[in-house]
Amino acid sequence: MRDEPYQDHGRQMTARHADEAVEAFRKGLSCSQAIISVYGKDLGLDPGTAVKIASAFGAGVAKSGEICGAVSGALMVLGLSQKPEDIRDASSREKVYAQARRFVGEFAARNASVHCTELVGYDLSDPKQFAEAKEKKAFATRCSKIVRDAGEILEELLAS
Repeated sequence: MRDEPYQDHGRQMTARHADEAVEAFRKGLSCSQAIISVYGKDLGLDPGTAVKIASAFGAGVAKSGEICGAVSGALMVLGLSQKPEDIRDASSREKVYAQARRFVGEFAARNASVHCTELVGYDLSDPKQFAEAKEKKAFATRCSKIVRDAGEILEELLAS
């Protein structure tokens, strides 16, 4: 595991954040909450507020099986990484969009999809399949790797 620090607007992060995010997920946060609460704190976001912001994004956005919560959380972090004075600047938005496309592309390359249903292997919008996924520990076995991948890709982007 790499442990070099990187700088973001004067704050220092390390590759260990991916480990922290996985641990937060294993302790009960959703994948989106785990990503944004760990990475957001270095960008000025209170972890409690981060958990609230990301609360609707788990299991592919409110158990719909759509975009993976770890992806959603990482995209939120990319937005947080922007300087406040750049929020309305079109070229700054394009930079965030480019980073987001890079993130999504790399994540899909590693995992073959960004959709939670495809990643977990169950139709999460179907309550019976969602229950089966929980019963068979599909989230515990598959999502830790997904959270780690999201964290590692996010760290690479934030360092560039």
